[in-house]
Amino acid sequence: MTQTSDNVTWLTQEAYDQLKAELEYLSGPARVEIAKKIEAAREEGDLRENGGYHAAKEEQGKQELRVRQLTQLLENAKVGEAPADDGVVEPGMVVTVAFDGDEDDTITFLLASREYASSDIETYSPQSPLGRGVNGKKVGDDAEYELPNGKMASVRVLNAKPYQG
Repeated sequence: MTQTSDNVTWLTQEAYDQLKAELEYLSGPARVEIAKKIEAAREEGDLRENGGYHAAKEEQGKQELRVRQLTQLLENAKVGEAPADDGVVEPGMVVTVAFDGDEDDTITFLLASREYASSDIETYSPQSPLGRGVNGKKVGDDAEYELPNGKMASVRVLNAKPYQG
């Protein structure tokens, strides 16, 4: 999964299929379920003090937002292969960097869209300051990026391997 611009997201076939299945569920069975919850809560009477109704409406709003996000992502997605194992940092790679070249102060993360975020490994977006700084660098290269406070920080790329998920 490689991001070449802010509008195109490269996805592996597996990731595309997973996101498409989520969209189909949210657009179909999940919409029916939430509509039934709302109708059941509506039948309880006064909507101003009906916590179940308001919770169901809020859940519906979140669900519809996710449907729009997934629709947009999949419309702009390009399906391709995982990145090459060539030591060049790109989305879809697990990257280890050392802060200020200090081999004892390192972080390992997946450079990927937030759609890939998991509890297994920390995920940084290619659009994040660190992500933009290391994207395209090779193992051994130094990279600079801007911190939120406006100061510059530097890292050295120690490792870059395709994510095995």
